[in-house]
Amino acid sequence: MAATKPIKAIIVDDEQPARNKIRELLKTDPDVEVIDECSNGREAVQTITAKTPDLMFLDIQMPELDGFGVIEAIGLDQLPAVIFATAHDHYAVRAFEVHAVDYLLKPFDRQRFQTALDRAKTHLQLDHRKELNQWWNSILRELKAPVRRDERFVVKSGGRVFFLKNDEIDWVEASGNYVRVHAGKETHLLRETMNAIAKKLDPALFIRIHRSTFVNIEKIKELQPWFHGEYVVILRDGTQLTMSRSYRNNLPELLGTSL
Repeated sequence: MAATKPIKAIIVDDEQPARNKIRELLKTDPDVEVIDECSNGREAVQTITAKTPDLMFLDIQMPELDGFGVIEAIGLDQLPAVIFATAHDHYAVRAFEVHAVDYLLKPFDRQRFQTALDRAKTHLQLDHRKELNQWWNSILRELKAPVRRDERFVVKSGGRVFFLKNDEIDWVEASGNYVRVHAGKETHLLRETMNAIAKKLDPALFIRIHRSTFVNIEKIKELQPWFHGEYVVILRDGTQLTMSRSYRNNLPELLGTSL
């Protein structure tokens, strides 16, 4: 039965397709009204302050101000119920610390989304900490389950079929509606999205250095500081790529260094 007063929700994600997906999943729910979308953390802070939503779907890695930065800026007392929606599972414990209602790991399906939404509705009605702790225990168990990733890419080109393993790939870049895969002296064009490619790349081997670029860390030869907090990533074959300021914090975590 629909609530007499709809739940006011906002969607915060720097990628338009991700926002579209959540809006589409919410469209048929009479209990929820999407009152705004935000493409970065600073917009989210302004929107929360001005419109006081009840529920927020929040990405974590965003330019300018990340998801946790949004929470810190607003404060837990004024924060709406939060459902994190992210491609990175290693933030789950920190999300628990800020009392998020749920943690959607991209890519998620309609059933998993509905489970998160139902939890949010119950949270908004009851706000029982015991129930939230039980939910989080189940979520953490889900995140610990092994995720099967493709060990190889199947590339079709000119009537031929190529098979590429993760460790053979140097770097990957977005190219319009395609993804360009660079492997040694060969380049292959796949009709894929960057989000789809992210599911196939080994997270222990690949890192995102730009919104449109993944790179194999074993192929990196050198990092050079550039302007405005960016870095030039030089590969062993001489290729030069740009690590944007938004993603530069990813690399030290994997390499055990600090920038």
